[in-house]
Amino acid sequence: MSERILVPYDGSPPATKALEYAFETFPDASVTALTVVPLPEGYWAAFEDDEHRAADIERARERGQEILEDATTTAAAHDRELDTDVATGKPDREIIEQAETEGYDTIVIGSHGREGVSRVLLGSVAEAVVRRSPIPVVVVR
Repeated sequence: MSERILVPYDGSPPATKALEYAFETFPDASVTALTVVPLPEGYWAAFEDDEHRAADIERARERGQEILEDATTTAAAHDRELDTDVATGKPDREIIEQAETEGYDTIVIGSHGREGVSRVLLGSVAEAVVRRSPIPVVVVR
């Protein structure tokens, strides 16, 4: 069984289901909930100076910690310990980077279960993670 599990967590019902799945399926594993808060990039980022960018990053990290409070509550309800982490950037890229650099064995990610045109138009972090991940990914719907 896996020893280190990474669960991308955004506070949504699918993310909560993924976290619960990780606790139930990997009872002896160390589980980390990762929240990725997107920051402005490209055109919009060009309008920010370094001082404002630093403030945005700090606000993003604070928001990420707020989101992770729900994950910690879920862990307590399952009588489990939970490590948490906040990253800023593009969610799929940050999830993959974290998985690679921190030595996780498996990613357990929630999906909204969109199909067809809806999935193509909206994109999917879960799909991007599945395609690019160097480690196994479990998608929970």
